Amino acid sequence: MTLAILLVACTATRLAYNQAPTLSYWWIDRHVDLTDTQTAQTREDLKAFFQWHRRQELPAYASLLRQWQTMAVDQVSPAQACAQFEDIRQRLERAAAETVEPFARLALQLTPEQLENLKKQQAESNEDFEKDFLRGSPQQRLNKRLDKAVERSESFYGKLSPAQRDLLRDWLQQSPFDPQRTQAERLRRQADLLQTIRDAQATPAKAEQLVREHIARIRQSPEPSYHTYNQALVRQGCAQFATLHNATTAEQRANAVRVLKGYEDDLRTLSAQR
Repeated sequence: MTLAILLVACTATRLAYNQAPTLSYWWIDRHVDLTDTQTAQTREDLKAFFQWHRRQELPAYASLLRQWQTMAVDQVSPAQACAQFEDIRQRLERAAAETVEPFARLALQLTPEQLENLKKQQAESNEDFEKDFLRGSPQQRLNKRLDKAVERSESFYGKLSPAQRDLLRDWLQQSPFDPQRTQAERLRRQADLLQTIRDAQATPAKAEQLVREHIARIRQSPEPSYHTYNQALVRQGCAQFATLHNATTAEQRANAVRVLKGYEDDLRTLSAQR
């Protein structure tokens, strides 16, 4: 049964990555309703990005997964967890840098009607966030977050014990997570995106610079209080992960190693494909 589950997961991972250019195109098209000309260029840009990502980034992620397999059998400190988080964050920044030129090119082509469509999609996203994190009683919101945390954890370790679930619940109750503050930052980023597009269209020669600056403001909010809040979330998340991991059994850790090895094999297979 475990082997069958792992095989299904591996197949799903490879299929999802191979479909990523198409899925990314659909996501962009839903947000701005691309024209035929924009569609052709966007598909080419996505193809080029994922070719770069497959060649340059997947081998690095596969190496990280191998390293995590070694770590998974031992105790993990919050500092170790945060070091891995920082490594991933830096790699995501590398990927973001690769999107600057195509993002700037598309921004210059967007019409007022397309920007209105983007605003509509942003509003729908905000509605979804509100449903997930701002509605219901505090206990209902906590239970929803707990269900998601358990689901993520069990995808690696297998079934959690009642004591492990209680441990997760305690950490979530202590979390500095503030959905209203997070929503406010989401709104700031959305407005920032729209303004970046308008500024790029007003000064096309600076389009790429403006996009880089927009990405930098996503990486670190210009709101000092939010940056402090976000750092606290990261530290708490690292401590939460380390505490749960250190409370797992040898069997659960072995399951995590198997899962990580399956993902590593997936990425090495994908990176070898051209």
